[in-house]
Amino acid sequence: MSNRHKILIVEDEMNICNFVSTILETNDYQVITAMDGSTGKTMLCSHHPDLLILDLGLPDMDGNDFIENIRENSDVPIIVLSARTNEWDKVTALDLGANDYITKPFVPVELLARVRSQLRRYALLGSRPEQDSHLLSIGAITLDDRTKGVTVEGEPVALTPTEYAI
Repeated sequence: MSNRHKILIVEDEMNICNFVSTILETNDYQVITAMDGSTGKTMLCSHHPDLLILDLGLPDMDGNDFIENIRENSDVPIIVLSARTNEWDKVTALDLGANDYITKPFVPVELLARVRSQLRRYALLGSRPEQDSHLLSIGAITLDDRTKGVTVEGEPVALTPTEYAI
């Protein structure tokens, strides 16, 4: 198992996603990608990344809705990487729980510096408390990584180990 930081990129523009992935992988980060919000939520639940880079203009949902939904159950650092340059868009994303906001086009070294900054801050704050780090909830679904159990609205769901892994 790698000790590298795991970063999830949720970006629907393939060329930008590939560019950001290359920048991060070249700098020894482990990268996971999603092209839409619903896949991004699934990847967040299944891979538990150390940081999320998020585009606001997703094909299936607004990135601000994604932030709001994720913040209900996760404190993973979120860096917004968006073409939206309006101050209101920036303020809204930050008020909803984004940790940082970078506008496109961006300078790769600045993106890397902001990634390092958020990862340092996240580590210093001692996020992911031990007592609850095994639980992940999104909406009515709760996953317990310690017992590999799943509940929907508090009711247990019987899953095989393969089903849980998926």
